[in-house]
Amino acid sequence: MKLPEHYKNDILFFFHGNPDALILYETLFQQLDSAFPHASVKVQKTQISFYGRRLFAMVSLPRRKRDPGLVVSFGLGHRVNSPRVAAVQPYPNRWTHHISVTDRELLDGELLGWLEEAWVFGEAK
Repeated sequence: MKLPEHYKNDILFFFHGNPDALILYETLFQQLDSAFPHASVKVQKTQISFYGRRLFAMVSLPRRKRDPGLVVSFGLGHRVNSPRVAAVQPYPNRWTHHISVTDRELLDGELLGWLEEAWVFGEAK
């Protein structure tokens, strides 16, 4: 995966004071790096963004600081119907999905399948 120059420092700053979320992120990053070796990553103030031709996945911290884990988000042209997913439709035929990840077991094949679908959706636009 293509990383920005100061990636390590940016990641440590992003997860400062939240070591459990950092561990979850590192696990997810390894999975994404294996599945999407040509992707790039950008660390921003409120989210970590993953790009192919277009943005296909994001990682953020929960809104409430005391909530554990990560929020993994991705965009698709349809709504995923799953109890794991909170979805919003910001534009017609565009759904943004948010999944709370509080344990490594939630970084599973189902989530990776949705992220692969989001990659394909972004590459086809």
